[in-house]
Amino acid sequence: MKSSEELEILRRKIDEVDRKILELLNERGRIAVKIRELKQENSFHIYDPVREREIEENLKKMNKGPLSTESIVSIFREIISGCRSLQHRLKVAYLGPEGSFSHQSAFKEFGSLAELIPLESVEEVFEEVEKGKANYGVVPVENSVEGSIGMVLDMFLKSELKIYSESFERISHFLLSKTGNLGDIKVVASHPQALGQCRKWLSKHLKNVEIREMPSTAKAAQVASRDKKVAAIAGKIAASIYGLRIVEEHIEDNPLNTTRFFVIGKESARPTGDDKTSIVFSLKDEPGRLHKALLPFAEAGINLTKIESRPSKERPWEYVFFVDFEGHICSKEVRKVLSEVKKNSIFLKTLGSYPKGKKEGF
Repeated sequence: MKSSEELEILRRKIDEVDRKILELLNERGRIAVKIRELKQENSFHIYDPVREREIEENLKKMNKGPLSTESIVSIFREIISGCRSLQHRLKVAYLGPEGSFSHQSAFKEFGSLAELIPLESVEEVFEEVEKGKANYGVVPVENSVEGSIGMVLDMFLKSELKIYSESFERISHFLLSKTGNLGDIKVVASHPQALGQCRKWLSKHLKNVEIREMPSTAKAAQVASRDKKVAAIAGKIAASIYGLRIVEEHIEDNPLNTTRFFVIGKESARPTGDDKTSIVFSLKDEPGRLHKALLPFAEAGINLTKIESRPSKERPWEYVFFVDFEGHICSKEVRKVLSEVKKNSIFLKTLGSYPKGKKEGF
């Protein structure tokens, strides 16, 4: 048989497979419409990170190739996004502009069929969700190299929004400019976190250039697109969005550089059995108070995954403590522990219970 005839036969087989896939996709869509009706009757949320993570984990277990698990998960995220849009097209605010790592995280979590709304500040993201102009918001909360993002933690003190889910994004930084030539660069612009994450590379290769802090990596890419003397440190996606060339790729000092993102909304997610809860509290300035506040967790065998202090902004030298721990607020054990913590606190606020995010590659 000639190779051209063989190719035609294989193409017909692909056409037949595509037809079956299309039929199954539309069948999935019809089921999604029925689910929408049930959710409306019972006031369930359209976005269910618990169920979506369950689907992803099942796909990873079932996939036998030759398509990679990463490819399969990526394809199904768009299928889920399409079926979710049949129920309701979600509006999701994120720290913009377009091309930021928050944009990347929002796209990964909600897919291309959600309405993704770029905003200029973390404060605006919170406000958009609080006012009901967006269903959810996506904000970066901490980086594995640079630590927590203080303004995000501070917003949780003021806002009544809850953490609805968390995700972890591996951060790869690219040096981008209009010309793509290292010699043309007089200014390197980026978000302070990104600049800090590339400190060693910059000191070695561009030690005499001006360093300019920007509100976001994407804003830096916008500035670089208008001035050939300016280079931006940003994600690869920003190069295509803003018409920039790659000067150097993967310039982050730590190859395991990862950022944790929160999806914020007006309610907490339902329990999964593999959850985290975040709280914030303040204490009287007395010896042993912090020990007394945290002792109930140890006595109950509850694992603390993070503890951090921040200035309260109310009075000088007064601090609040942000704590993450394993478990869900619906658990009797967790509620009992929090009641004990409250006895030793001036104030205690639950920021949300949510399914644990998966740290890919760790």
